[in-house]
Amino acid sequence: MTKQTSTTNIFTETLPCGMRIVAIPSITNVVYCGIAVKTGTRDELSHESGMAHFCEHLTFKGTHHRSSRQIINYMESVGGDLNAYTGKEETIYYATFLKEHFPKAANILTDIVLGSTYPDHEMSKEVEVVIDEIESYNDSPAELIFDEFENIIFRNHPLGRNILGEADKLRRFSSEDVRSFIRRNYRPENMVFFLYGQIPGKKIVDTLNKAITQVSSSLHPESPLYPHLFKQTDLQPAPCTETVQLPPYQAAHVTKNKDTHQAHVMMGTRAYSARDPRHIALYLLNNILGGPGMSSRFNIILRENNGLVYTVESNMTSYTDTGIWNVYFGCDPHDVKRCIRLIQKELERWTCAPISDRALAAAKRQIKGQIGVSYDNFENVALASGKTYLHYHIIRDREALYQKIDALTAQELYQVACELFSPEKLSILVYQ
Repeated sequence: MTKQTSTTNIFTETLPCGMRIVAIPSITNVVYCGIAVKTGTRDELSHESGMAHFCEHLTFKGTHHRSSRQIINYMESVGGDLNAYTGKEETIYYATFLKEHFPKAANILTDIVLGSTYPDHEMSKEVEVVIDEIESYNDSPAELIFDEFENIIFRNHPLGRNILGEADKLRRFSSEDVRSFIRRNYRPENMVFFLYGQIPGKKIVDTLNKAITQVSSSLHPESPLYPHLFKQTDLQPAPCTETVQLPPYQAAHVTKNKDTHQAHVMMGTRAYSARDPRHIALYLLNNILGGPGMSSRFNIILRENNGLVYTVESNMTSYTDTGIWNVYFGCDPHDVKRCIRLIQKELERWTCAPISDRALAAAKRQIKGQIGVSYDNFENVALASGKTYLHYHIIRDREALYQKIDALTAQELYQVACELFSPEKLSILVYQ
């Protein structure tokens, strides 16, 4: 039995196999769509570090209908694009194309996500590809430091793991390890098909049902997804999961010698989940302090006033049950302590008194303008909509976000600053 709802022309439905659909109309002839799988780094067992990302790579290496070369050429042959990425809580497969090629996109996405064979002969080759990716990452301290900082904030928890994994563990993965992970996580009820474009809801449903039927008809009963597509879940054991509780947060100060000309520094703390109403206040506060604008407080203090850095930014990430807030900057090794003191002094200022009404109004106006501009990036809108519907079963709504921002008070920002910015709560990681 399917269930269909429609709100302001947004189309949602659940297919018989359990996969959900969310489709948002657009004004462009280009369509952005994909399959979001509720599986990421945090879903790996203790011996599976890097498995979610590795499976993403292998998914493109062959199905019962197509070779890896055919998969690569399938959308490119009509000027489209097929891509994927892995995060801490999801893996996203997505395509971009002109709207007349929607059936092709639906076919290839369902085929690779639901019908990949994860061929044994591709594993050793792809392991080396991922290891090269890891080494490339290790050569970039400005990127590597973000992952290592998350490991400090979420120590001994899967959220703290590097998404790419570790070379020695990757080389020990077997084909059965891969299929076990897929069996456990790549279940249609853990998936959302998302679309941003001019495709009617009925056409989406009919095309997907046809594509899924084609995939399922070619699956061998021993295929990882066979019982899930046919709803014969009694043929497989219940999913094996490890429930790892978030450990209590303890601030840490770590310095590592990376023998780089420039020092790289991260400061921050554990923060709020996406379900926590306080994350909206932090969202605005983060934008004031270290958002993308040159007028951000940290940029004015460190770069404009003192000429100490080229780049300084602050970021927040909200997961389903926790979050992280951090500041990153690169500077001369001799200026590290001074930069840290200046940031701490600015954070302390926010814990002394609430922001003025005039400054709050200006901050709200700025971030709402940034949000409006960001909605012109249709691919990001599509990806964010799929991710939001996957985890929270809600429609991403710009006007609702504006309303939440407008409702924020200076006192709410002050309370968040007092909760997060005290010196004893800030972890610091330095590469120098």
